Amino acid sequence: MLAREIYDFRSQLQEQRVLIAYSGYVSDGIVYALGDALKQKLAMDETDRSLTRRVFSVFVEQVQNIIRYSDESEGAGTPPAPALRSGVVTVGIEDGRFFVLCANIVDSAKVPRLRERLETLAEMDQDALRTYYRQKLRDESEAESQGGTIGLIEIARRASAPIQFDFLEVDARSSFFCLKAFI
Repeated sequence: MLAREIYDFRSQLQEQRVLIAYSGYVSDGIVYALGDALKQKLAMDETDRSLTRRVFSVFVEQVQNIIRYSDESEGAGTPPAPALRSGVVTVGIEDGRFFVLCANIVDSAKVPRLRERLETLAEMDQDALRTYYRQKLRDESEAESQGGTIGLIEIARRASAPIQFDFLEVDARSSFFCLKAFI
């Protein structure tokens, strides 16, 4: 029974053309290892270098958002041992385009502001995104931000279509946040 369940899960991922799927705690070492495997796979498939760079860049930005902002974490997060934060990372191909999807738990109180930012980015064309990016680089950074706004803009700029996102309320304090970018 166990082997059948896992085999079926693996088959479903393959049918959906998922290249990488990871769920769990994320560290810089995980980012490096998954990123290295992703680059090797894209090189073996002779993917255009420019496209490879864009896919890799979106992958790194998305995973950094998990590392910085996931509310599902363990540890105090004080040096030298940072908190381990948890999330889901998926890279695959859909309708002939690469996608990077990441998901993690966020504080429900932060959802309205995050949704507003993402809606704004999803409505912008490339010229507007470039202008907005330059503006945000000049602006003073927000108190709680660790570069997240710039990272979201970077993801939107490298995407070949408007970013997709969704929130699922898990309980009164937590929501499950998904962000998908096609490249």
